[in-house]
Amino acid sequence: MVNKTIKIAKKGDDGYKIISVRIKENTLLKIDKLSEDSNRSRNELINIILESAIDYVEIS
Repeated sequence: MVNKTIKIAKKGDDGYKIISVRIKENTLLKIDKLSEDSNRSRNELINIILESAIDYVEIS
């Protein structure tokens, strides 16, 4: 029998941080619809949306 080592990273060591955000109900409904249509998790979809938009935000 061959021994194989399984390496498991500690929780939180994946480059992601857990946060809490308040979102308007209508926005959440749209996100959930996109999530369902794209077969992606809500979390994954929110990350995609944020990554796509963050470079276009300008504070004046």
